Amino acid sequence: MNQLKPVKAYIKDITSEAEEVKTYTLFTDCSFVAKPGQFNMVGYPGVGEAPISLSSVVRNGCFEHTVKAVGRVTNFLNNLEKGDELHFRGPYGRGWPLNEARGMDTLLIAGGVGLAPIRPVVQMILKKRDLFNDVSLIYGARNEKNILFTNEFDGWEKRISLYLTVDEVLHHSHESPLFKGGSNPSLSPLSKGGSKGGWQYRTGLVTDLLDKIKINPDNTIAFVCGPEIMMRFICRGLIMMGIAPSRIYVSLERRMRCGIAHCGHCQHFGLFVCKDGPVFSYKEVKGLPDGLL
Repeated sequence: MNQLKPVKAYIKDITSEAEEVKTYTLFTDCSFVAKPGQFNMVGYPGVGEAPISLSSVVRNGCFEHTVKAVGRVTNFLNNLEKGDELHFRGPYGRGWPLNEARGMDTLLIAGGVGLAPIRPVVQMILKKRDLFNDVSLIYGARNEKNILFTNEFDGWEKRISLYLTVDEVLHHSHESPLFKGGSNPSLSPLSKGGSKGGWQYRTGLVTDLLDKIKINPDNTIAFVCGPEIMMRFICRGLIMMGIAPSRIYVSLERRMRCGIAHCGHCQHFGLFVCKDGPVFSYKEVKGLPDGLL
């Protein structure tokens, strides 16, 4: 099989998640299998490609990408409609080590659009919930209008602990289901932090919540995804809590182009993010001179 040959996919559905963020449900009739944490090169001939992590597990030939419109390719995707065609290559890379998380307490930490690569982990855990011990998801965004997958939180919170926070509250955004009177009246107690402007959960940085949670560091594995500077402080905080760097995993974002470690564009001090990652243990990437971790 030619790993560089794109295949066609069709947009089965489009969901608006947040400002400039949409989830595309794609269908392909070719055999496609992917692991949580892997990515595809997604685009269209004449427009280009962009590396985008899968934001769902693969079901019956359907899979999802959650995309923020920030560049040429992603803005092109932003203008597509249901039924349109696009091309993709993949899946590429190393995903989250879910097998290692079995039987352990699992801590999932995401910031902003970084929840998208974590979402298929949540889906897999919910599908086989009895294989995992305590599972906690800490998620923060810039404000309530930038929070992803809000319509799924009710279902998640019934099976795992869910903690939400925002950097700031937009007082004019009371249409959010996460405001008082919405459809999410009772997330985990830790997520509640008062009702500033009607917002019923916490206000502050994701890192602030590390001091509030209780973990068993000898039996905890952590998956972290978000801006690299956020991951830096999260990982250092987790180490101070006693979690070994080898049991903390991060998903890196570099400008991947080929996906198979041939072009060298995504090299990270001898590592190829497209092939050796994008998921790495913190022990592997801590302190490398061309990164922030």
